[in-house]
Amino acid sequence: MEAHVSLHIYFKDREPAGPYQVTVPARRTLHLRFNDLSDPESIPRDTPYASVIESDVPIVVQHTRLDSRQAALALMSTIAYAGDTH
Repeated sequence: MEAHVSLHIYFKDREPAGPYQVTVPARRTLHLRFNDLSDPESIPRDTPYASVIESDVPIVVQHTRLDSRQAALALMSTIAYAGDTH
């Protein structure tokens, strides 16, 4: 079953951006760059943010963030999945 995924982006000092909508085919992966999100608006660069990712079916999210603002690159990765909500 395909997953309908919604992303919301939250900031310290401005209103949230989103929702961004993507569909992931069943049993597939999707490499999605936050820098490429543009509808309903682009995510501002050089601005700290947090994201909330929701799906209509259970998914596993591997979120990797590359900070390329300096010559010494920083990379952070984490994996999240929904646990039993009952």
